[in-house]
Amino acid sequence: MKLGYVIHYVPDLAATVAFCTTALGLAPRFVHDSGSYGEMETGATALAFVAESLIDEQGATFRRTRPGETPPAMEIALVTEDVGAAFAHAVAAGAVPLMPPREKPWGQVLGYVRDINGALVELCSPVS
Repeated sequence: MKLGYVIHYVPDLAATVAFCTTALGLAPRFVHDSGSYGEMETGATALAFVAESLIDEQGATFRRTRPGETPPAMEIALVTEDVGAAFAHAVAAGAVPLMPPREKPWGQVLGYVRDINGALVELCSPVS
């Protein structure tokens, strides 16, 4: 078993892909013509987004992630060598700042923002 995808259901796939490109510097890997599924280039494991309408069509229920509500107990963690610059860039491009970058006792630098959907995004340095 290996992790292949992290999938986040979103209300507006095009806006989410655009946000990830502009604010987080991720390139789209694949976006389906239907506008209901897309993947960002993130290395071996794909960060994918699916339109909420697809899960609704399957009859499943889930708690939607929204900007004005407490985020779910999970995060998207993106690794970068310059957390400070990534944090400033993300905030300038519309991410909501939650915690500015700071060094943790184990030596890793990390900060938190929320994306346009309200999801928690950790921007962090590699673990040494």
